[in-house]
Amino acid sequence: MATATGAQLIARTLRDLGVTVIFGIVGIPVVEIAEEAINLGIRFVAFRNEQACSYAASVYGYMTGRPGVCLVVGGPGVLHALAGIGNATANNFPLIVLAGSAETSNVTKGSFQEMDAISFLTPHTKLAVRASTLDSIPGSVQNAYRTCWYGRPGPTYVDLPADIIQGNAPASLAVPPPEKILLPSPPRASGDPKMILKAVQLLKSAKAPLLVIGKGAAYARAEAGIRKLVEHTQVPFLPTPMGKGVIPDSHPLNASSARSAALKHSDVALVLGARLNWILHFGEPPKWSPKAKIIQVDICAEEIGRNAGTAELGIVGDIDLVVEQFQHALANWRYTPSPLSAGGQPFPVLLAESAKKNEAKAQKAALLKTPSSSPLTYQRAYHIIKSTLNTLTPPEAGDVVYVSEGANTMDISRSVFPLYHPRQRLDAGTYATMGVGLGYIIAAHEAFNASASPGTTLSAAAKPKKIIALEGDSAFGFSAMEIETMARYRIPALIFVMNNSGIYHGDSTSEDSWRSLQDQTIISDTKASSPAEEGKKGLRSTSLLYETRYEQLATMCGGKGYFARTEEELEKATRDGFLSDSVTVVNVVIDPGIGKKIGFAWQGNNNKQEAKL
Repeated sequence: MATATGAQLIARTLRDLGVTVIFGIVGIPVVEIAEEAINLGIRFVAFRNEQACSYAASVYGYMTGRPGVCLVVGGPGVLHALAGIGNATANNFPLIVLAGSAETSNVTKGSFQEMDAISFLTPHTKLAVRASTLDSIPGSVQNAYRTCWYGRPGPTYVDLPADIIQGNAPASLAVPPPEKILLPSPPRASGDPKMILKAVQLLKSAKAPLLVIGKGAAYARAEAGIRKLVEHTQVPFLPTPMGKGVIPDSHPLNASSARSAALKHSDVALVLGARLNWILHFGEPPKWSPKAKIIQVDICAEEIGRNAGTAELGIVGDIDLVVEQFQHALANWRYTPSPLSAGGQPFPVLLAESAKKNEAKAQKAALLKTPSSSPLTYQRAYHIIKSTLNTLTPPEAGDVVYVSEGANTMDISRSVFPLYHPRQRLDAGTYATMGVGLGYIIAAHEAFNASASPGTTLSAAAKPKKIIALEGDSAFGFSAMEIETMARYRIPALIFVMNNSGIYHGDSTSEDSWRSLQDQTIISDTKASSPAEEGKKGLRSTSLLYETRYEQLATMCGGKGYFARTEEELEKATRDGFLSDSVTVVNVVIDPGIGKKIGFAWQGNNNKQEAKL
């Protein structure tokens, strides 16, 4: 008589749902699930830290449009995976986390890695469920998979006791069902026609209409419709950081280089798949005009009217379908610019002038060659990287997926590297999560280069893409050991570590001066031996070890590492790293930014938040 273990049932259910890759870290008892999944042809990517694998699984769901799957041990494994669960919640990524737990008969006895994960995770997930019997396994996993994907995406959790994983299923469950249970894509809803008409009338009356494109539009695969809408209406658009590429950055109506002017002067904004949170300054003054009417389009009704959103103008529905409705309703209309005020300029002219000024300033910084005695700046280093990459692959070809994290590293790179395709720029996202970068690299490789899940629309999945990461030295340190994971799975990522020897900025431009600061710290921890030593401050809270040799993490795993201080060294490392078939780390030593203020450009009250160290 046929038999099956709980682990086999779990693996089979995942396979039948269409899962092709699992991200995780194994241990007793979940190792049995991973092994059974591998036996069924599911790719298992084993990480070095649960945070990194949970980040990878969450963003995999965003890139493929189907849930990412994360498998970890119970107790501390679940605690670490909470990082990815929180990240998925904030970003609305579909994620299902499966974890082992103590045997049901030993609960409350102090079992191995015992934790009440259901109570712990219920507030942080769309659904947290325990498979308490063998025959409940398929239904629990299916329900969690569907729930994380349908409606507004987010994380779900399935708790799997050890005795359930290792138990033998009854004969009725051991025989696979005759048909697979592959779920269809989530049902999609159009917008209320009355609300569409109301929004269209408002757009037609606007002197300064603006389309704001969020990553929700990218997730909805709405790029074709949005581009058609923009090109027909001639309304300027502004992408959020991960909304870049839905319409190519090169499009003449892109207002990214005039972001502040676009937000401040827009009188009607159609917000497609973006929330009015800190990234969009809550839709409030002073970044926005106090008279602006904001039309929100979101899959989640609770988002409508949030912060400065105009509740009576909100539209609930699938972005792609709603955009199609706008296309039909605006078929006979095109935006005709007029002066914003008496003697003033039309909105597009104002944006063009602001963009020209900002681009000229950025270009000046990029073209300023580095003196031989000075370290590279962010702008100059990025210019060299971008120029070198452009000689190897045309940017419009879409052969590159960018990952970026770190304060200045991420913010400056956002405007330097243009995108021509959606879902090919991944950053710290809504949660501003540091440490996501290396997990995101692995997820991007799996999504674009390894295997595509059934039902996805990755049109270029068969064409290999180079994953290029721009990492702050602090952000890199959160998950640096995943370099070994990349080497193990032969992921030829090219990783630039922008090394300013600090968080936000470093302390010195030479090792001797850094050592002097370090010595001051040692003195401050003991009784000062002379009056001259009083008042010494030592290393700051933002300090990192001077010029740490991060590139050696790649060479220790058989990859390639480059230490780049000069423009010539950086150009060569970029070229070699792009052509390499193994993981490559380029350690780019840049200006530490001594004495510069620590500020957060996204905050409207930035002047109040700055601190000078």
